[in-house]
Amino acid sequence: MDLGDIDLTLLDQYESGFPYETFDRLREQAPVWWHEPTETSPDGEGFWVISSHAALIQVSRDSDTFSSQTGPGRDGRGGTLIEDLSTDMTGVYLHVTDDPHHGRMRRLISSAFSPRAVKRLETDMRRRCAEIVDAIAERGECDFLMDVARELPLQVIAEMVGVPQQDRHQLFDWFSIILDYRERELGEMTDEFVNAGLAMHEYGAGIIEQRRADPTDDIFSHIVHATLEEGGRRHALSDGELHGFFNLLFAAGSETTRNAIAGGLLALMEHPDQLELLRNQPALMPSAVEEVLRWTSPVYYNRRTATADVELAGQRIRAGQKTTHWYPSANRDSAVFDEPYRFDIRRQPNPHVSFNVGNHFCLGANLARQEIAMMLEEVLRRLDDFQPSGPVVYSRSNKHAGMQTMPISFRARAS
Repeated sequence: MDLGDIDLTLLDQYESGFPYETFDRLREQAPVWWHEPTETSPDGEGFWVISSHAALIQVSRDSDTFSSQTGPGRDGRGGTLIEDLSTDMTGVYLHVTDDPHHGRMRRLISSAFSPRAVKRLETDMRRRCAEIVDAIAERGECDFLMDVARELPLQVIAEMVGVPQQDRHQLFDWFSIILDYRERELGEMTDEFVNAGLAMHEYGAGIIEQRRADPTDDIFSHIVHATLEEGGRRHALSDGELHGFFNLLFAAGSETTRNAIAGGLLALMEHPDQLELLRNQPALMPSAVEEVLRWTSPVYYNRRTATADVELAGQRIRAGQKTTHWYPSANRDSAVFDEPYRFDIRRQPNPHVSFNVGNHFCLGANLARQEIAMMLEEVLRRLDDFQPSGPVVYSRSNKHAGMQTMPISFRARAS
């Protein structure tokens, strides 16, 4: 493979999963590599591709030099996608802000995802896991992604945000359209995409209005009535900030974890020795969850923008240029992981970067770990003889390790 032939903006190559061979070559030859603009490159710009574990860690921990918001010459545009986001989002939505504003906004909800807070959800989550498996146990087959993997994180985040459970699938459908590049390329919009975004915005506006008029005890009500102290004064969050919180909480709370759960069972099916090991030694579940996270890497990349000229791994990055950081590649870096293409639920240490690094470390990491562990525990306790009953269909996206379907057959275990 000639590096000049690589084009990471061609989305069709992700329909069968992440292109690991491409990134193996990049890590070997150019761990920090300039991606020239192509016909499908957003904004007509090239961007830096950071594929090694060490370089990704360095960039992620240096938020002063590498901004999640914007950079010189961008007039406030930027964000975490390859394509520039508008100023309606950058500096407003939590995930596309920089410190100190980012830290102040995080603190509004960080306690809701603390280990203690997640522990309080345990009884309810176990009940939900049992009900989810009850619904499919006697059928002998299901779409594991849609019928099982998506349900626990979707139900839990709906409860935490205060969304009626009967609305959760409609919200999921809208977000699936927004996050997947179905009939569009990077930076493009279709009528379906625009309509889903408008519907999501209208729904969020209704929730914001309800919480302002009638406070409840859910996370989002707390955010609606919270204030931030900045510049010597306190102020409520703007409508844009509230919409950003609503969208981020619901999308991040349901999208990435479902793909880790589904990808985790798929990995166990493909490595039956590891499945039997985990079934026989359930105490290995914590380390199994970490290996599932490394193996599946639910987010493919994030982007930042250089705020100043800087050298990284011998390459000169110019102020205002885009940098993209590829987590599945870092999670297969042989300089860090022994036999990185071996799925090993006993892997120690396991310094994967699936939850990001630095000030943008995933707020929901504790919750995600708990959901993955509980759902896999219940599935392995109740079901056996897992077999694929059709092809796994992946999302057409270079951003998220999304699946569309994962059909399997199985047998219910005797009680």
